Amino acid sequence: MLLKLAKGKVPRISETERQALEAGTVWVDGELFSGRPDFGRMLREPWPILTERERAFLDGPVETVCTMADPGKEPSPEVWRYLKEQGFFGLAIPPEYGGHGFSALALSTIFGKLASRSLPLSAIVLIPNSVGPGELLLEYGTPEQKAHYLPRLARGDEIPCFALTEPEAGSDAASLRSEGVLFRGRDGQLALRLTWQKRYITLAPVATLLGLAFRLRDPGNLLGKGEDVGITVALVPTHLPGVKIGDRHDPLGVPFPNGPTEGKDVLVPAEAILGGPACAGLGWKMLMEALSAGRAISLPAQSVGGAKYTARVVGAYSMVRKQFGIEIGRFEGIEEPLARIGGLLYLMEAARVFTCGGVDAGHRPSVLSAVSKYHQTELARALVQDGMDVMGGAAICLGPRNLMARGHIGAPIGITVEGANILTRTLILFGQGAIRCHPYVQREMRALETGDAKELRKALLGHAGFFLKNLVRSRLPGRSPVAGPTVVYYRKLARASARFALLTDLALLSLGSRLKKKEKLSGRFADVLSWMYLGFCTLRRFEAEGRRPEDLPLVRWAAEHTLARIQTAFEGIRQNFEGPLRILIPRGRIGAPPSDRLGAEVASILRKPGEQRDRLTADVFLPADPGEALARLERAFVLTWEDAPEAAAARADALQVDSFPAEEPVQAKARALAATIAP
Repeated sequence: MLLKLAKGKVPRISETERQALEAGTVWVDGELFSGRPDFGRMLREPWPILTERERAFLDGPVETVCTMADPGKEPSPEVWRYLKEQGFFGLAIPPEYGGHGFSALALSTIFGKLASRSLPLSAIVLIPNSVGPGELLLEYGTPEQKAHYLPRLARGDEIPCFALTEPEAGSDAASLRSEGVLFRGRDGQLALRLTWQKRYITLAPVATLLGLAFRLRDPGNLLGKGEDVGITVALVPTHLPGVKIGDRHDPLGVPFPNGPTEGKDVLVPAEAILGGPACAGLGWKMLMEALSAGRAISLPAQSVGGAKYTARVVGAYSMVRKQFGIEIGRFEGIEEPLARIGGLLYLMEAARVFTCGGVDAGHRPSVLSAVSKYHQTELARALVQDGMDVMGGAAICLGPRNLMARGHIGAPIGITVEGANILTRTLILFGQGAIRCHPYVQREMRALETGDAKELRKALLGHAGFFLKNLVRSRLPGRSPVAGPTVVYYRKLARASARFALLTDLALLSLGSRLKKKEKLSGRFADVLSWMYLGFCTLRRFEAEGRRPEDLPLVRWAAEHTLARIQTAFEGIRQNFEGPLRILIPRGRIGAPPSDRLGAEVASILRKPGEQRDRLTADVFLPADPGEALARLERAFVLTWEDAPEAAAARADALQVDSFPAEEPVQAKARALAATIAP
C-alpha cells in the first residue's frame, strides 16, 4: 500500500533525463539543500591560485596574442599560426600528449582575458579546450584514440568541433535524428554508415575533426545491445566522402567560425566510436558528465572577463565625461549602475574562482556548474547593459572608439549555448538539484523503483524528521563560523537554507509529480539556490583574500543584493501555496536591497585609479598602444584624476565670481587631447 501511494508523488523520468540527473557529483550544493549548511566545512574548500607556469603563460603568450588580435575581426592567419605554435589548443591536454595540462582556474582566466580583448579569439581557443572531442577523449577515449588524436589536437594539427544541435533537436536530445547504422563490412570488420544534419556548430567551418552525436541503430544486434543502442559519439574526420560543411552562420555579426554540417552515408570503422564499441550508447552520459565540469569554466570565464572590461571602461568614462561642468560619475543616477557593476563583479569573480577550485579538487558539480553558467552569463548581460546606459551616445555609434557595443551585441550568444538559460533555470537547476542534493528524495525514488517497502519506510521517516527540523530552523537565526562584519550574512544564509529546504518539501508533498511541470515555481526555487551559492562565494572570497577592510563595501553590497534576491524569490514561492500549507511558511524577511549610501561607496571604487580598481579588474587585457581607444581612455582617466584638485580649485574660484571662464572647457579638452597622444 505504501509503495502504491508513494508512486503517484514521483514524476516519470526518461532515460535521457535519468542520465542527466546521475551526471556529476554533489558538492557544497548538498549543504545548501540540507537546511543546516556547515559553513565551516564550506570555508575549508580550496580557493585556488595560478601556478608560476600558468601565470607566465597568461602574462606571456596570452598577452602577446591579445596584442596581435583585432577585437572586431576574425583572427588573422598570423594569429592562428601563433595560437598553434604556443599550444593554445592543448591547454587542458596533459604534457605527456604535448599539451600544457593547465588547471580549470588557468583555463578560466585565459578564456576571460582573451574575451576582454576579442570574443572571436576567445571562442576559437575555448571550443577545443572545453566540452568537445579533446575533453571527452581524455575521459573516455581508448588508448589508441588518445595516442593518435591528443598530440594532434595539442599541436593544432586537428581543429575539432562538437556537432550536437539539429534543426529538430536542441535541448531535447531525445529528438536527435542524426543516425548511424552498424553493419559488418566485406572484410568482416564492424563499421558505421552515418547520416546527419547539424547547425549552429562553432568551428564547424574550419574543423578537421567532428565529434558527432547521433542515435546508433544495430539491426543485426552485432553489439548485443539491441537494435536501438542509443545516443553515441563518434570521431569523424571532415575530409571523408559524404561530409559537407555548409555556408557560415552569422552569429549577430560577431566574426567567429560557426555553421552547419551535413553527412550522407559517411563510412567509418566502429573503432571511430569514442571509447570504442564498448561505449556505444553512452554518448549522452558522456556529454552530461563533461558539461557537469565544463559549464563551470568556459562561458562563466568569458562573462567575468567581459564584466571586468565593462567595469574598467565605464568607471573611467564616468570620470572623463562631464556634463554641467561635473564628471557624470558623481551624479547619483550614474552611481546606481556603477554600484551594480562593481558589486556584481566582485560576486562574479568570487563564484568563478571558487567553482573552478571545486573542479580542480576533483568535483564535477553538475548543479552548481549550471548555476554558474546561467548567472554569470545573465549578470554579464545586465552589466553590459548598464555600461551602455552610462556611456550613452559613445556606446551606440559603431566604430573603433566604441568600447561597449561588441559586448552588448554578443551577450545573447552566451545566454543561448551550453544549455539555453530559460531551460536551465526552469528545468535543470532545481529539478536536478532537488533529486541529486536532497538527503532523502533519491533514496525514496530508488526504493520505489526496486519495490523495497522497508527502505522506503526508512527514507520517509527520515524525511519526516528532516522536515520538522527545518520547520523549526526556518524561524530561528542561523549560525556563523566567523566573527566580525560578515556574521549577519552567514546567519541569514543559514536561515534561508532552512526555509528553502522546508519549502522544497512542501512543494514535493503538495504537488508530487506535478512539480515537474510547474516551471515558474521551479525557477523561483532555482533563484533561491543560486543566490545562496553566489552569496556564499562572496563571503568565501572575502575570507580567502585576507578580509581586506577596503573591500567591505563590495562584500556588503554583493551579500545584501543576494539576500534581497532570495527574499524576492521566497515571496514568489509563497504565492503558489494556498490553504493550510501557507501557515507553515515563515513570514520574516531574509534581506533588503543595499542602501544608496553603500552603493555610493562601491561606485567610488570604480571612479578612482589605483590598486583596488586594478585588483577588481585583474587579468583584463589593457593595450599598450597609446593610439587604441581603451589606452586613450585610461590615459585620460589618470590625467583627469591627477588634475582633479586643480580643476576643483578652478571651479571654486569661478563660483566666487558667479561664472566659469568661457575658454576653460576648450582649453581642458586641448590639454587632455595633447596628453593622450603624447609619446
